[in-house]
Amino acid sequence: MKISPEILNLVPYKPGKPISETQREYGLTTVYKLASNENPLGPSPKAMAAVRHALDHQHLYPDPSHYELLHTLSKEWGVPTQQLGIGNGSDELIDLLTRIYCEPHDGVLTSVAAFNAYEVSAPANRAIIHKIPMKEGYRFDLPAIADYFMAHHESKKIRLIFVSNPNNPTGTYAPKMELEAFLEKVGNRDDVMVIFDEAYNEFVRATDYASAQNYIKKYKNLIVLRTFSKIYGLAGFRIGAMVAPPEVIEVFNRVRKPFNVNDLAQVAANAAVQDKEFIERSQQTCWKGLDYFYKKLEELGLPYIPSQGNFVMFDTLRDAAKVNEALLRRGIIMRPLFNYGFKTHLRLSVGKEHENQAAIQALAEVLKEIPTLS
Repeated sequence: MKISPEILNLVPYKPGKPISETQREYGLTTVYKLASNENPLGPSPKAMAAVRHALDHQHLYPDPSHYELLHTLSKEWGVPTQQLGIGNGSDELIDLLTRIYCEPHDGVLTSVAAFNAYEVSAPANRAIIHKIPMKEGYRFDLPAIADYFMAHHESKKIRLIFVSNPNNPTGTYAPKMELEAFLEKVGNRDDVMVIFDEAYNEFVRATDYASAQNYIKKYKNLIVLRTFSKIYGLAGFRIGAMVAPPEVIEVFNRVRKPFNVNDLAQVAANAAVQDKEFIERSQQTCWKGLDYFYKKLEELGLPYIPSQGNFVMFDTLRDAAKVNEALLRRGIIMRPLFNYGFKTHLRLSVGKEHENQAAIQALAEVLKEIPTLS
């Protein structure tokens, strides 16, 4: 049976190395995973209490309309339920939007070193990915992306533009003025959908940041993606949300599976989004951890990128594969970034205080063993 070249050439997304695999491979008992931008505090306590209460009802199918969660999000985010969609993680939202709006060989436009899911979903749906180089500081070059679209949207048949803001893995962001100028150029068109992926929205400290969600009413072709995997600590439940024009949500609900999000995920998300104390505690944990990493990386003489996520990308100044291997042998899992084109960089997620300290101690030891690249 013939398989299309888009599928055969597809490079699968490589997630962070699991703790159990590292324990087996290296014969370790204590392993700290600081690779996948997970919430070190675990799930929201209110979410877990709601899940325990719902366990007795798991012989029933989940609510296919996501009614309770949609109404809670509508209240919390100030968005009508008709403009909200729920997915099996933001990955499903990315994949289904690509399927909905792209015919074979249509174009998907994003940046170099953007979240890898866009580069996986495009060819999986027979679309072609186009990537614009980043500008200085590892930041999305929104003016260049807009210019490329204006020059090539007809010849390249560009149907989707993905902007991760803040971006993973770099932790950089587009300031409000750049975002507004970008939307002025590509907004309110009927030949392209502009998708802002704001998975790390809640961790931003930059005062000149603005969520694209603030502009949903103004631009009819704007979509904003959110996740419950990060600030809410629900990565294992697999649930994400989309804010979009009603007509986008209507089509999305035709395409998604009727039971795309399980009952426990809906229950957990519904409780977590209302747990204000947990959200604030997660933010403070993240910011304290980042400031600790910045201080220690400076002491180690390693360049890093100030981050608006719950992680920091830094330059080891060495072969990152060797550094990563040596860290794994010490029970520390960080994230290599070879698939993003970074050969000497690693990404380090914020963990609990003792995990952060262990990671820095191990890194300091490894740096003494592996020479810098000339």
